[in-house]
Amino acid sequence: MTGQDPQFEANVAALDGQIILLQREITETLVCQVASGDIKFAFELSRKAIALQVNRSVGNSNAENITESCTICLEDTHVDQMFLISGCQHRYCFSCMSKHVQFKLLLGILPKCPYENCNSDLKLDSCQMFLTPELFDIMSQRVKEASIPAAEEIYCPYPRCSTLLSITELQGSMGNSNDELEIAKKCPRCNGMFCINCKVPWHSDMSCDDFKRLNPYPWNEDKKLKSLATENLWRQCSNCNHMVALTGGCNHIYCRCGHEFCYTCGAGWIDKVATCDCSLWNDEQNNEEDEENGGGED
Repeated sequence: MTGQDPQFEANVAALDGQIILLQREITETLVCQVASGDIKFAFELSRKAIALQVNRSVGNSNAENITESCTICLEDTHVDQMFLISGCQHRYCFSCMSKHVQFKLLLGILPKCPYENCNSDLKLDSCQMFLTPELFDIMSQRVKEASIPAAEEIYCPYPRCSTLLSITELQGSMGNSNDELEIAKKCPRCNGMFCINCKVPWHSDMSCDDFKRLNPYPWNEDKKLKSLATENLWRQCSNCNHMVALTGGCNHIYCRCGHEFCYTCGAGWIDKVATCDCSLWNDEQNNEEDEENGGGED
């Protein structure tokens, strides 16, 4: 039982058989325009037909030989190695899903369904079946970061850590009965103590007022970072202030916080469209690539 109307299932089953017969006769295809209402109906009917065909096949004695074509790699894959995204019902093989998630995580982006323009979320627990333990831990951290409201965000001040933390969670973390030390918090990742008020490594020998009075200007580490950023043409995300270095590729930047912007001028991208007139590619990058590929005019 599938829970559908019996007459509807009968119609789908009949259509399923007709499709198989038609596939044998098709020698070429023609792209044409149809009404949007027809597209929606045909798409829904075809999805039901595919689902019914799979359900019937599962009951066969040779179920262990059932394969499905992954629409990314186009390889025939055993159904047990296909991943179903519950929010949209799109299906892809474990291998392609693993590569997709890894690529997005390397960009600092929380991965979603790989289908174009589909924003269905990937459930963390479900992804564990095709992710390595290392990638699963990274994705777990990204999911946690994405759940932190912007007003609650605070970064660990230690350069080698810079983990995104929640102010609310830190309020309940390591404190002290002494009121002066209530602002002393410990990063759960690097275990470094820092001041949640000044957002600097913990100044145990002075109060916040004393620290700010003795350090009215940016401290040396900030100066060094800004100098290094200027020297190497790094850019700072206007949304989270994270520093970004472009080592190759186009000037369309995806920050780890999800903000998109132009690396040349810093202007944001909205709905995958630039809001500035800067070139997507640098002329110097194009020239270097031409030289590496042996291009150029004689």
